[in-house]
Formats: sequence, structure tokens, C-alpha cells
Amino acid sequence: MRGILGLSFTLILAMTFTSCNRKTTETENQLLVETWDTPFGVPPFDRISTGNFAPALEQGMSLHNEQIDAIVTSKERPTFDNVIAAYDNSGRILSRAWTIFGMLNAADTNEEMQAVAARMSPLMTAHYDAIMMNDALFAKVREVYDGRMSAGLTAEQLRLTEKTYDGFVRAGALLSAEQKQRLKQINSRLSELSVTFAENLLAENNAYTLEVAVDSLVGLPPTVRDAALDAGEAHGRKGRYIFTLDKPSMIPFLTYAKNRALRREIYEAYLTRCNHDDDHDNKAVVSEMARLRSEKARLLGYDSYAAYVTADEMAGTPEAVYAVLDEIWTPALERARAEVERMEPLLRRDEGSEATLEPWDWWYYAEKVRRRDYALDDEALRPYFTLENVQGGIFFLANRLYGITFRPIVAPLYNPDCLVYEVLDEDESHLGVLYFDYYVREGKSGGAWCGNFTEQYYENGERVAPVVGVVTNYARPTRSTPTLLNLDETKTLFHEFGHALHSLFRKVEYRGLADVEGDFVELPSQLMENWAFDPEVLRQYAVHYRSNEVIPKYLVDKLRRSELFNQGFMATELIAASLSDMDIHSITEYEPFDPMEFERKALTEKRGLIPQIEPRYRYPYFSHIFDGGYSAGYYFYTWAEVLDKDAFEAFRESGDLFNKKIAGDFRRKILARGGSEDGMTMYRDFRGKDPDKRAMLRGRGLLNEPEPSGEDAAPAAETASAAREN
Repeated sequence: MRGILGLSFTLILAMTFTSCNRKTTETENQLLVETWDTPFGVPPFDRISTGNFAPALEQGMSLHNEQIDAIVTSKERPTFDNVIAAYDNSGRILSRAWTIFGMLNAADTNEEMQAVAARMSPLMTAHYDAIMMNDALFAKVREVYDGRMSAGLTAEQLRLTEKTYDGFVRAGALLSAEQKQRLKQINSRLSELSVTFAENLLAENNAYTLEVAVDSLVGLPPTVRDAALDAGEAHGRKGRYIFTLDKPSMIPFLTYAKNRALRREIYEAYLTRCNHDDDHDNKAVVSEMARLRSEKARLLGYDSYAAYVTADEMAGTPEAVYAVLDEIWTPALERARAEVERMEPLLRRDEGSEATLEPWDWWYYAEKVRRRDYALDDEALRPYFTLENVQGGIFFLANRLYGITFRPIVAPLYNPDCLVYEVLDEDESHLGVLYFDYYVREGKSGGAWCGNFTEQYYENGERVAPVVGVVTNYARPTRSTPTLLNLDETKTLFHEFGHALHSLFRKVEYRGLADVEGDFVELPSQLMENWAFDPEVLRQYAVHYRSNEVIPKYLVDKLRRSELFNQGFMATELIAASLSDMDIHSITEYEPFDPMEFERKALTEKRGLIPQIEPRYRYPYFSHIFDGGYSAGYYFYTWAEVLDKDAFEAFRESGDLFNKKIAGDFRRKILARGGSEDGMTMYRDFRGKDPDKRAMLRGRGLLNEPEPSGEDAAPAAETASAAREN
């Protein structure tokens, strides 16, 4: 997942601040201090308390309003500098505080933080709505926009002018006074509902535990048992084995626990989160958000919310999105049915001739098939993938491709779990600071993401480096073993690190040009996954934590031969979630509906989703689209997969997967440029042609080509979005 877009403030989170020379004092609210006396300007987390956020946000809004008023009341003729650039520079203190709050509220929240979110989110929405619907401000923006072609602007200035104008229009600047008032009401309510959705989901995740008796641990590897024992102690039940809905706990249980009834219990608890008709039920929230988003789209002149969203993305229209998803859906479903046929004989041997495969059986019997057909055991691989080694492998790859290095530093931490590094460019100049926050804990949202604490910006012509954070939910080390990652968790770290590189390499003068289209943003992250299990990369980091043995060739060969294993399942559950997202946001005329019945009709009745597979997310806990900034955008992962697989072909075609010239081109033509041009223009500049989606279909085994084997197998390249779940 690209980062924290919670509270749906993509624009806000894209903004940062301009530091001045005034120094901090101990008594000041550090969120309002312009220059921090910390290593490389990282946030002084040790001097920021939860109580600082609301006052900082309130004062930040006041300061921002003063800056907007200065633009509006200026008597000078509107120009790029005094309107567009001035607007781009405004509100930096506010956006910095809100960005930090968003990261911390997702990674390290508590009741006090949630109360701040509930109170301030609608206020922030109202603040930005007031600016975007300010008639006098928009009149000046429009005047500069209308005269842009004769103003002698640079290419970046011209693009910023056009993006700024389009942003105002998409925010409602052309609406009547009555329509603007209604849009403000809708946005405020959506903000409130987003906070409620997230709080309900966090509460549901934290509330569930499965306590397992010793005789029900059959099949579970020692490392999984040890982690469950540690979880029991953490929950105040020392000596008991506890499993939770966090993926590092639940997935191993589903994969190895012989007790079918308990597999069903924990999986159904996961599937029914926020769907119990109680205080934490999200169905009414989902329905109301769908209604309000549909109304918002119509106000702004679009048939549906999906049409509104995609109009500003590479896809352009919902029809273009559906075309890509539908092309994958049918072969993925066919492959998934074939996978069921391979698993059911094993199930019936265990459960009787009348037994049928259920969703909670999939991981367990898929693992049996992998052992039988590929002689590959995920648990046999884990000892080679310690968290520390995987991080080292990623650092090796980044150095090999881009020449950058990572130096541990001592800096303020927001949680003791964090690690922090200075990132040095090839010439040893400072690129930025990178935080890692790896371990699952109460108060941390599920899944994995990368976001910024402070953004890259320019001051007096000099680039000021960003502070970036990578957050995951990996199991903690146990009393006997370090944190050992499975293959999906390993690719997840490569993925999120790709997002981090995008932020660290960015060199964009204007804040309004920092962000790329949503369906382009996953390209840098998913591209990094393609190297995760390359044999040469594996030799650098896959080392057994006890014997120090480098992963042997026979295991690498098995891994490569199994690269298309379970792809029907992974593609089907991914596309199912993408389709349910598009469907609920393609409503043109809202009528009250039951979200669960809507989902069933859309996926099962209309498209034939097989009963053995559930969509990756069901509406009551689909955090990406209801509180994570991916509404009508969960397809982003699939759209970007077309790009990332085609981009990796450039390295393959060169005969050198570590080709520094190609990596340099990718950095210079894509990573460094932010949104200074549209995504397809930048991609064509890098690749020299349009992307070819056959590389993506081939990577998922959906071109009816024979499965690779032995040395002819290509490096594993399936998408890691399967691991980026809540």
C-alpha cells in the first residue's frame, strides 16, 4: 500500500513545510516550530505529545487562512508567482502537522489520538473545502490559467497551473453557492464516517483472540507455537496459546493447523469483522458512504463516483478499468477451479468422500499441494528469511541498482520498535531519512504501508530531503527465534521499500507536482518485487539464521519452479475485491441496499465467484476504500502491475537484471520526477513504447503457456498485494 491516506486527505498529505531560521525552545509546541534541532530535521517525536496536535492544527489553519487572504487581497495583477506559486507554498505548517498525525494515528494510535482524529478530521475537511470553494481565490487562479499559454511559463510551471486549476474544479469551484454548501456537508460527513469506519475495524481486530489447547496445536511448526505462546503472555494469559486476526498470526494457523473447526472459527471471525449488528458494525457506514459519494459525483457532473475518480487517473474511465479486470477475471477463475481440483482429493482423504473444500481450507490444502507437487515447504524456507537478512538484501539491491547506502543513526523515535537510517546517494550526499516500524502491536493498523513524516521540498533553490516511514505488521521475535518471514511478507518489504525509493529520489520544485496518478503510484513498489527471489539477490540475503548457510541451489530451483503456484487463488481474490470496489462506486442512482447482498450479487451471481474463495476484502472491513484513499481505486495494483512487469522486461531484455543504466533511467525519468508530467508520458519516456500487458498475464500464468521449470523459470513475479492486507 502506497502510504497513509487515512482520513482521505491525499492532497493534504502531499503538502509539507518551508523551514526558516527560527530555532526551537523546549516549551513551544514542536509542531509549530519551523526548524527542528534534530538529526537531519526529523520530527522531534520525543517532544511531541498527543495534546500538541489539536492546537497545532487549529493554529495551522489560522496561519493558512492568512496566507490565502494575502493572495486574494493582493492588488497586483495575478501571475504565476503571486497566485499559483503562492498557493502552492501556503499551509506548510498545517500540512506537516496533519501528515505526522496521520502517520502516527495509523502506526501508534490510542483513544486520545482517535478522539483528536474524530474532532479534527471534519474541521480539516471544512478548512480545505473553504479554500477550494473560495470564489475570489479561484477567480485569480482562473485568470492565470486562461493566460497560461502566453505567460512564458516553464513546462513545470505550466503543468502546475493546469493541475491547480483542475484541482479547484474537481473540488467544486464551478458549482453554485447552494451546490457548494451541499458539497461541504457531504465532505464533512464522509470525513466523520471514514474515522468511524477505521475505529470500528481497529476495535474488532483488537477484540478477537483464539485460545488453542495444546492438543489442537497439531500440525503447527514450533516457530508458530512459540509465537502463539508469546501472544498469550502479551494478552495476560501466560502459558496459553493465543492466535489473533493479525496476518502473521492467522495465516500460519490457517496454513498448518490440522483442526478444521478451529481454522473455520478464526477465518469466519476475520470475514465477519464489523458485521455483527453491534456498535462496531460498519454496514450502515458503508451504505451511507456509498450514497454520499454517489451524490458528490453527480454534483460535480459525473455519472458515478467511479467516473469521478477515474477521470483523474491514467485509466480515464470505469470502462477502461473493467476491461482490464475482466480480461484477468475469466482465466484467473479457471485456474482457481483447477487448483480446487488438485486440493479436493487431499481434503476428502482427511474428511471423507462427501467433504467439499471451504474457504478456510484453502491455505491448509494449498500448502499440502505445494509440498506434494513442488517438494517445497514454506516453513523450510522461513529460516533463510530473517527480517534482518531481508532488510539487508533490500539494501544490497538498492546499492546495486542505484549506488545508494544506508547508515544507522540515533534520532528521536515515536515508538521503541523503530529503526532509523540516513540514506546516502552514490556520491555520499544526503538523500533522506528512513524509519522502519516492523512489529505488530496493539494500536497499529493492520497491513503494511509507506508514508512520509516530512516531504521533499525546495528552499532557496536547494532540495530539502524527506523523512520517510515504512510500517509493517510482522511477528515479533520469540524466545527462541528471530522474526522469520514467509515469501509474501518478504515481497511486502521489497514492495514498501519501492515506495520509499520513490519518495527518497523525488526532486520536484513544487508541492503540487509531487504526486503521480493513483494507478501509477504502485509501479515503483511493485517493480521492486521482481528482484525479491532472483538467485543472485537471494545469495546475498537468504542465509539460515542458525547455520549461516546460504540458501542452497535446490531450494532456489524449487522456489522458481513453483512461481505460478496458487496464482489462480491470488488473482481471483484480488480481482474480486477490485470489482466489488468498482461496483459499489459505479452506482448511478442510489437506493438503500444491504452491502453484503450487493457484494454477493455482484461477485457470485453476476460473475461466478467460486464458493471456495472469498474476495480479499469484504465491505465492512475494506479499509483501503472506506478509510484509506483507494475508493474506486483498488484496481490501482492491477493497473500498475501491467506497468511493472513491462518495466522489468527492460532489464530482462538487456541481459542484466542489475543494469545500472536502465536503473538510472528509471530513477531519472520516473522516480525523481514526481507528477511533473502525466504517468503515461513519463513511462513512454523511460520505456520508449507503451506498456505490453502480456508480461503481466505471463507473470500470473494466464496466457496458457506451459509452467516454467528448472533453470528456464523466470524469477517469481506475482504481485505482493496479497500480503498487503488489513
